[in-house]
Amino acid sequence: MAEQTTSLKPTLGLLDATMIVAGSMIGSGIFIVSADITRNVGSAGWLIAVWLITGFMTLTAALSYGELSGMFPKAGGQYVYLKEAYNPLLGFLYGWSFFAVIQTATIAAVCVAFAKFTAYLIPSLSENLVAIQIGTFKISPAQLLAIAIAVILTYINTRGVKEGKIIQTTFTLVKLLSLFGLIVFGFIMANGDVWKANWTDAWNLHKLGSAESYTTVLALGAIATAMVGSIFSSDAWNNVTFIAGETKNPKRNIGLSLFLGTLIVTVIYVSANIMYTAVLPLDQIASADKDRVAVAASLNIFGTIGTNIIAIMIMVSTFGCSNGMILSGARVYYTMAKDQLFFKQAATLNKNAVPAKGLWIQCLIISIWCLSGSYGQLLDMISFVVVLFYMLTIIGIFILRKKRPDMERPYKAFGYPVMPILYILMGTAFCILLIIYKPLYTWPGLIITLIGIPIYYIAVANKKPAIT
Repeated sequence: MAEQTTSLKPTLGLLDATMIVAGSMIGSGIFIVSADITRNVGSAGWLIAVWLITGFMTLTAALSYGELSGMFPKAGGQYVYLKEAYNPLLGFLYGWSFFAVIQTATIAAVCVAFAKFTAYLIPSLSENLVAIQIGTFKISPAQLLAIAIAVILTYINTRGVKEGKIIQTTFTLVKLLSLFGLIVFGFIMANGDVWKANWTDAWNLHKLGSAESYTTVLALGAIATAMVGSIFSSDAWNNVTFIAGETKNPKRNIGLSLFLGTLIVTVIYVSANIMYTAVLPLDQIASADKDRVAVAASLNIFGTIGTNIIAIMIMVSTFGCSNGMILSGARVYYTMAKDQLFFKQAATLNKNAVPAKGLWIQCLIISIWCLSGSYGQLLDMISFVVVLFYMLTIIGIFILRKKRPDMERPYKAFGYPVMPILYILMGTAFCILLIIYKPLYTWPGLIITLIGIPIYYIAVANKKPAIT
């Protein structure tokens, strides 16, 4: 009557792993953030350029991570890479930030996006209504639905990896096909006059509504600010590395799924934005109601039924995205707990060979973020930290090649050393420009990360000596 198992079971194939990459990346961002990007760059050419730059950075990082995933094909992903390349403290600071905000607040934001668009079809679930009020604290039906989705998906994933992967693969394939269909119909219904107007002065980088072009320095700041949205929309591609311990032939399939997943999503994101410029004037992209660019585009393509079509697409997209991130996130806590740096309960596997207690701890933090209502601002604020950790991880490739030159590398970073260095330079420029032009997007994330330092030393002091 065994209630627990002691090791993770490899059950995910290449298709499953690729769908986790693509499914975790595509949430609600592609339907929304182009409005803010357009307001910052003011032209069709630079709107597409921002997505291309982000796509290039994402692909470069994913191809670099392939080397690390081949070297360390086990649960924990980026936490393990940072620990091995640098030291346990840096690995912990990533894991702490991941648990406190990066993963949990992102899942909360995606679950709330699911609830908001469900309210299009069922108005009684609106975020503007009050379901529960305790003093001045109000909880909306949308927040309750978001928490319910997190709980349901957490429960499903405690039943085993097989259940989680069925949802992930099915929903991701549906949303990829839906997005592809939206793009195709958008190009079929393209307005020639709109296209011509948008692309006549396509490379004039300026704040929309202002006739003056940016100076060179301000232009760089505008691009960095615009990229906060595209980077958020393209994040979570590394989630598949967290579940390497449950992937068949991880030395091959993790690296390959990273490449295929990020490539598919990059092509879809760039194509979707080109389609937006074919059906909507730039000012309508920038001023879409509540930044819902896809809704405005769908209304032009499909008429009044377009709102419902997009609502259903976003519900499918965010449901699948939440599932992928819930499934993979708990594996980081599992590995940290194995290192005695997290709640020890998270290190145990249930009879279905999944870290169920880690999943429920994660669900609790997701629910708190759903109730807080402040995840949106936090996600802007952690873009800096996310890119910083990506850069440190890619620098880790250079460190590990020097520290462990003889270690097996089934897959080597594409374009090494040029491509990894290019990512590091682009990431550094992005972070420096945010520090200069959007300091509010930098220090809160750094503070959250640095809080992890005393927590790490408390955890180390409480470690039990290894049994010999």
